[in-house]
Parts: sequence; C-alpha cells; structure tokens
Amino acid sequence: MKTSLRLFLMMVLQLAIWGAWAPKIFPYMGMLGFSPWQQSLVGSSWGVAALVGIFFSNQFADRNFAAERFLAVSHLIGGLALVGTAFATDFWPFFACYLVFSLVYVPTLSVTNSIAFANLKDPAAGFGPVRMGGTVGWVLVSWPFVFLLGAHASVEQVRWIFLVAAIVSFAFAGYALTLPHTPARKDAPGIDNLAWRRAFKLLGAPFVLVLFIVTFIDSVIHNGYFVMADAFLTNRVGIAGNLSMVVLSLGQVAEILTMFVLGRVLAKLGWKVTMIVGVLGHAARFAVFAFCADSIPTIVAVQLLHGICYAFFFATVYIFVDAVFPKDVRSSAQGLFNLLILGIGNVVASFLFPELISKLSAGGAVDYTRLFLVPTGMAVVAVLLLALFFRPPSRGPVAETEELPASANPAQV
Repeated sequence: MKTSLRLFLMMVLQLAIWGAWAPKIFPYMGMLGFSPWQQSLVGSSWGVAALVGIFFSNQFADRNFAAERFLAVSHLIGGLALVGTAFATDFWPFFACYLVFSLVYVPTLSVTNSIAFANLKDPAAGFGPVRMGGTVGWVLVSWPFVFLLGAHASVEQVRWIFLVAAIVSFAFAGYALTLPHTPARKDAPGIDNLAWRRAFKLLGAPFVLVLFIVTFIDSVIHNGYFVMADAFLTNRVGIAGNLSMVVLSLGQVAEILTMFVLGRVLAKLGWKVTMIVGVLGHAARFAVFAFCADSIPTIVAVQLLHGICYAFFFATVYIFVDAVFPKDVRSSAQGLFNLLILGIGNVVASFLFPELISKLSAGGAVDYTRLFLVPTGMAVVAVLLLALFFRPPSRGPVAETEELPASANPAQV
C-alpha cells in the first residue's frame, strides 16, 4: 500500500474518534444535568491535555518513542477511557474519564501531523490530500447516528457518541502499528532535548507572534462553533436531533474539496491571503447564523463554509510551521500551536460561550442574533491583525533548496 494512502487512513481514524462525540458532547452534558460550570470544566480538559502535551507528551514522542507506537498505546488507553465516559452519569466520574481520554488523545493530533510530514516527499503539496482523510473520517462517523439516535434522543442513545469513538480508537490502536516507522530522534546531533523552550522563543519573531495571537482568536471562534452549533440547529432552526450531526458534517464534505486544492491555493494566494480567507469564512458563517436562522436551506448551505474555515487557516498554519520553523523543533512547534487550537482556545470557548448563552437567554429562548455577533466580531479583528501586521518570511511555500532570509527566519531568534 502506498505511503500516502496509509497516512490517509491514519487521518481517517484519527479524526473519526473526535467527530463521533464533538457535536453533541455539550447537549449531552445538559441532558445529564451538568451545570454550566461543570460543562466548562469538562471543556477545559483539552486545554490541560494540550499544556501537558507541549511539555511532556510531544517531547516523549519526538525524542524517546517511535511515533507509531506512541499512537498505538495512546489510542488503546483512550478507547478504555471513552468506554468509561459513556457509562458515567455523575459529574466527577464523567470528568475523570474524559480527562484521561483528553490527556492521551490531544497529543496524538500533532503526532499524526508529524508522521505525515516526516513521510511525505513534498509536505506542502501532499499534506492537504492526506489530511483530507481526517475530513472523510469525520463525515463517515456521523452517519451511524442517523440510526443510533432518535429525533428526540434519550441519554441511553446519545451515550453511543462515546462508544462509537471507543470502537474507532481500538481499531486505530491496532492500525497504528502498521504505519511507516518514524523513530525517535534522541540521538540526532544538535537537537535540544527541551525543544519546547526554543519553540516558545520563536515567538520573538514578530510574524510568529502575530500568527500566534490570530490563531488564539480563531481557535476560540472555531471551538465555540462546536459548543453552540448542535443546540442551535435543534432548538432554534428545528432540525431533528438524529440529523443534526449529518447537517454539521456537510462542512467536512466541503473540507474534502478545500483540502484537496489547498496546495494550489497556497501557491497562488500565499500564506497571508489564504489565512485571511479562512478566518473570513468564520465571520460569514456566524453572520448567517445570526440573521438567517429562519431559513433552514440557508443554514444548511452555509455549513459548506467549514471547509474554508478549517483548511485555509488551521491546515495552513500546520503547513506554515513545517515549512518555516527549524527542523529539530517542528514537532514541539506543532504542539505549541496545538496548545492554542486544541487547548487554550478550547478552554476559553468552553467558558465564554456557555456564559454568553446563559446571559442571553430569557424564558428558555436564546438570543442567537446577539450571541453569534460575538464570534463574527472576533473574526473581523483577527482578519485585521493578519492584514496589517502578519509579514511571513516568504509569500508562500518555497522549495526545499531555497533559503529563507536570515533576518526573517525564526531560527535566528
């Protein structure tokens, strides 16, 4: 089997685990009677995991453990934790199981990226199609819930979001051992054993700092989408509970196309314009949510913007890090941005948006117009920061033989 296909299947399984439970975890916690602060605490688990990952898990995988074996062990433990999460109905057991899952799953997101980059001949051109596998996995895993859930699903039905994720996690644990061997690099000369320190020092480069700030803002918006979207579709728009995940998955269908053309878009538009288009996708989607909630066709159609939101910003950030950052800290740098995308941004979104929903609710109804104008405004701010202050060292991806200007290379910081 071709290496690219093996990596594609790796991404299918990796993102299917996440896609199984992400759209409905917040509504499910509400069904269990968890208070807003308890839901926010569960949401913060990924922040804890991302923080642990940048200091320990990513270093462990990068320096002391073959990456494919790290994936196998992590997903075996993660699958067991997901089974525990599925059957825990009291808050503290639920939180404990979900935290364990988060601690072992979140670092694997950057490790799979590292495996892909390490085994692709041309990462800038090849990563998009490989990462598209994650999109396919997210879409595929949403369809069983048409049959597993009812239009007004019970707790017993909705807990299948974690059981399906556990099944996929166990399958990935076995498949990981068949991936291309990606050995630890602890004996390579000149490698800093605490590379995360150098990754943080790269923030001294102005263009890296600007990208870091914008990534934080966009990650809050992106994670807020998963906090709010399912309840919005079912409670405000009127889409049946067993169909909402399928509607949300339409965004991943569009992502397939955008990931496929990402390499060509980057070559034509460059880093900055591509990222700006990605953030503008968030602004447009939430603006439509705010003002067109009474039109089901419009709300369904606007899900297609998700492909632009993810591929043109977040996937571009991962490619940018691999292209620009020093080779010996790329894994740690990926973990640094994952700290924002999956960690800090997730924590802020998990606290911010439930609180906004509470404040903007009256008589059991949420003022979704005012609610969705918040992430719309945040996206506009992020676009302005990129447009005015982001000056990357190259317009777009450069060939391996090309040198970045020493003054613009973050390795010089």
